[in-house]
Amino acid sequence: MRSYSRKGRLSEALAALSPTELEALQADWQVWAHDSQLPPTKAVDGGDWRVWLVLGGRGAGKTRAGAEWVKAMALGEAPFANAPVERIALVGETMADVRSVMVEGVSGLLAIHRAEDRPVFEPSKNRLTWWNGAVAQMFSAEGAEGLRGPQFGAAWCDEIAKWANATHAWDMLQFALRLGQCPQVVVTTTPKPVPVLKSLIGDERTVVSRASTTDNAENLAPTFIDEMRRRYAGTALGRQELNGELIEDVSGSLWRRDWIDDARVKVVPDLTAIVVAVDPPVTATVRSDACGIVVAGLDGNGAAMVLADRSVQGREPATWARAVIAAYHDFEADRVVAEVNQGGDLVRTVLQQIDARVPVRSVRATRGKWLRAEPVAALYAEGRIRHAGVFEELEDEMCVFGSDGKANGHSPDRLDALVWAVTDLMLSNTVKPKVRRL
Repeated sequence: MRSYSRKGRLSEALAALSPTELEALQADWQVWAHDSQLPPTKAVDGGDWRVWLVLGGRGAGKTRAGAEWVKAMALGEAPFANAPVERIALVGETMADVRSVMVEGVSGLLAIHRAEDRPVFEPSKNRLTWWNGAVAQMFSAEGAEGLRGPQFGAAWCDEIAKWANATHAWDMLQFALRLGQCPQVVVTTTPKPVPVLKSLIGDERTVVSRASTTDNAENLAPTFIDEMRRRYAGTALGRQELNGELIEDVSGSLWRRDWIDDARVKVVPDLTAIVVAVDPPVTATVRSDACGIVVAGLDGNGAAMVLADRSVQGREPATWARAVIAAYHDFEADRVVAEVNQGGDLVRTVLQQIDARVPVRSVRATRGKWLRAEPVAALYAEGRIRHAGVFEELEDEMCVFGSDGKANGHSPDRLDALVWAVTDLMLSNTVKPKVRRL
């Protein structure tokens, strides 16, 4: 009865409001936001913080928090700002990400404004302009040099943990934050143990807010929450992607993230050999394991280069076989290396039915996954294997791979393909040198 009475009083109070008042209430972010989505209050009392870092799981409301903060800065809305910030930077991994998530997304800048306050978006100029003259300029981390020259009084960086050249982009932004009394940045990201994020967390002028996916459950499909808990509760991946925790390397794993990060490259050198390695799924159903497909090459100094992760969810053999053949042609590979423990001659047959010209080298596992992976991990530790890009799902498998031969309880299909590729290139005598340019 008490709950019913409260609901009744709330309904009466809302019914007494005019349409304008109802719209204003709906637009009042402080009423609806979770605590983790509200910026530090000292932003007005002297601005003694430089970075507000919002660490959150998938769907935790990070994007909405960032967009609302930018809106408050642009419009000078108390208590978050004393006056409008005239120049604001929006930085994402790519320009497409900035536009599709930060600007036009369901929780992006255009969606959260009332019609009379909504900024004008000029895609051709990569900018938004508010009625009061405030401007937000769009930048991508991959084009960080574009931050040379402009200057800003505030910035919003989204998903910094997955930026390919995060440290450089972050540094370029810092030099551009030189307007106003105390330029500030909000960083919204699902955490990963990358150097730039660990540096921000350790900075005394960073204020950290944490949000889990379940904090925002009322805005997510109930089945999503249930399924994520069922699949990932208690795993390192779940703690990172759902709870927003910064997960370091798993104790006992063969790989360390800094080995991968420190050897990452932007430019691929001339290669003497290129292979496409495939680890076919055991079953052929929608719920089966993924089909690991990894492309790797060997340079003139004897170092391996991981070029692509083309893995696909395992379904019928023709699906993954086409993906393998496409990777072979896209990278002008020398051969396909296919593990045949599960499918035997079927693997070679399926591939050659699609393209009989593709050379296939069959390999058979005679040792467990851990023993096969150990020499490859040793090459990473020596800095002899580099990643030409960021391969998030592959790298996650590598860094949670355990002595039970699994990654978070699942078969490490991408990792298996990587091991076969590197073994073929560096740990066997099958390489026939010839200069290859990508």
